[in-house]
Amino acid sequence: MTLLARPVPAFEDAMWVAFYAYCARGELRFQRCRQCTGWRHPPRPMCPLCHSERWEWSAATGRGRVHSWTIVHQAFHPGFAADVPYAIVLGEMEEGVRLIARLSKMDEPDVLALDIPLQVQFEPVSDEMALPTFSLARAGDFAPGTAVSSEPKV
Repeated sequence: MTLLARPVPAFEDAMWVAFYAYCARGELRFQRCRQCTGWRHPPRPMCPLCHSERWEWSAATGRGRVHSWTIVHQAFHPGFAADVPYAIVLGEMEEGVRLIARLSKMDEPDVLALDIPLQVQFEPVSDEMALPTFSLARAGDFAPGTAVSSEPKV
């Protein structure tokens, strides 16, 4: 049986195109308001904090912590059938935004727990696209007791 290729995001919205263009270059960037310096994701034209329409793409650390996760046991697309079970993680990033990404194939989903440190990596899916994935951060990646704020840094 031949499996279908995995679906990849296809966006016409210029903000999402830009987000994935940075990912393809191995860079995690989020929008940052030029007026109040609040971070935001997913991308949108107006700051939810101060309502400014002035923003820029700013480099993110790629570090965060597990906020929530789910384990996928049934592939909802044939392109993922060989990978089940796998984990989809909601990461609370150092910048205060949340990012949803798949847990790296190298990490076991059964070791997930709240507040475990994460690091973003990129999985190339074509010449033009790479998807952010999470890997479990190793000892020394975070200082003990490092808190990841749920509020944007301003």
